[in-house]
Amino acid sequence: MSDWKKNMDHFFGDSFWNEFEGIIKPNIPQINLYQTDNELFCVVNIPGLTDLDKLNVYVDYATLELKGSIDIDNARGFVVQEEILQGVFERSISLPFPVRSDKIKATYKNGLVYIQLHRLISDTSRKNRINVHVLEDS
Repeated sequence: MSDWKKNMDHFFGDSFWNEFEGIIKPNIPQINLYQTDNELFCVVNIPGLTDLDKLNVYVDYATLELKGSIDIDNARGFVVQEEILQGVFERSISLPFPVRSDKIKATYKNGLVYIQLHRLISDTSRKNRINVHVLEDS
C-alpha cells in the first residue's frame, strides 16, 4: 500500500494528499465552538487524558491552538473495529473575534476540555459621543 501512495505522490506531487486530509483523517481533537455576544465556549473531545501537563492550550488574539495526544491505553489483542482517533495532535482554530488573554478559563471533566474565552474590547472600539457643532453662515 505504501508503494502505491509513493507512486501517487510522485505522479500528483507531495502536496496532493493534503487536500484530502480532513476527509481521509478527520481533525483531532474534535471540537464544538459556541458564541454569544461577548464570549466563546469551546468543548474539546480528548478521551483518556490522565496527565493535564501533556495538553497545551494557547490563545493568541483570535486563534486557539491545541497540542497534545490522545492515547487510549487499552490495547489487548488485535483491533476488530477502531473509530476513536488517537495519536499526537496539533490543531489551530480561528476564532470569530479577538479574545482577552487575561480572562481564560479551561477545565477538564469526563474526557472533555471546556475553554471559556471572553471578547477583547479595546479602548479604541468603544462608542464615543461626537460633539456636533453648528456652522455659522458666512
